[in-house]
Amino acid sequence: MTVPDVGLEPSGALLGLVGGLGLWLVVVRLPPFRRSTLDARLAPYVRDAGPSRPARPDRSGPLATVERLLVLLTADLVRWVERTTGGPGTLRRRLDQCGGSTTVEQFRAEQVVWGVLGALAGGALGVVAGVAEGRAPALPVTVLVVLGILLGVLSRDRWLSTQVRHREHLMLAEFPTVAELLALSVGAGEGAVGALERVSRTCRGELSAELGRTLAEARAGATLLQALEGLASRTSLPSLARFVDGVAIAVERGTPLGDVLRAQAQDVRELTRRRLIEVGGRKEMLMMVPVVFLVLPVTVLFAVFPGFAVLDLSP
Repeated sequence: MTVPDVGLEPSGALLGLVGGLGLWLVVVRLPPFRRSTLDARLAPYVRDAGPSRPARPDRSGPLATVERLLVLLTADLVRWVERTTGGPGTLRRRLDQCGGSTTVEQFRAEQVVWGVLGALAGGALGVVAGVAEGRAPALPVTVLVVLGILLGVLSRDRWLSTQVRHREHLMLAEFPTVAELLALSVGAGEGAVGALERVSRTCRGELSAELGRTLAEARAGATLLQALEGLASRTSLPSLARFVDGVAIAVERGTPLGDVLRAQAQDVRELTRRRLIEVGGRKEMLMMVPVVFLVLPVTVLFAVFPGFAVLDLSP
């Protein structure tokens, strides 16, 4: 059994890379290259005017220095991720559209976890490839680790967008039924708040959960129109925006709310039917693939085989 000769070159390259990274961290954190924030410039002048804060424990030693360096590096990475995937406001809106209780900080922590997993996967792939070739080059492993981090962070952001689209698709599918139930409740003599409460209590789905959240905001002190506007702002569906506008006009001007809700439901059904026709038109060529390559050859084979079977091709 022979052991692959790895050599010392990869270890030296890795040590050089770590040393270069440490030197880069030291250089970029020097005062001439470090841009101070507004809070840091104003802190010496407003320190005594602000509320008293508990004194931080005195941390000294090499571990504290490493911790401060890691905090600075993590802050730079978080700012870069925010510039790449959108700021906190955009992310907060997308998290609201997803319907979960995840905060921005929790989502960033999940991105870090996905990045670490991507780095581990990239490093493991590089090590396995190096062992298979009999050597472990440090540069390809480092490149795979960096790519794994980027793919992990961006994959978490992509997964959030997929969750948002799936949830809005479910809400659009539930909207006609919810609108019809609201119209029936209003037609039975209940008010707008009572109809929303009944539907959110009896239905199960993403849209009914949003209606329950809207009712909670209305009970917390907001008006019904403000709560409905918050519902429209938490989604990017034009149908829900038109629904909120229709309910607002009906409540303000006293028009029959049941007729408005039925018209909204009919519009959403027509929109869903048009989308299905458009999807079918776009996938018409794909639908022809099994017909051309599976059904048609089998049909021709069954039609031609009896003729070939009776032929005598012997000399």
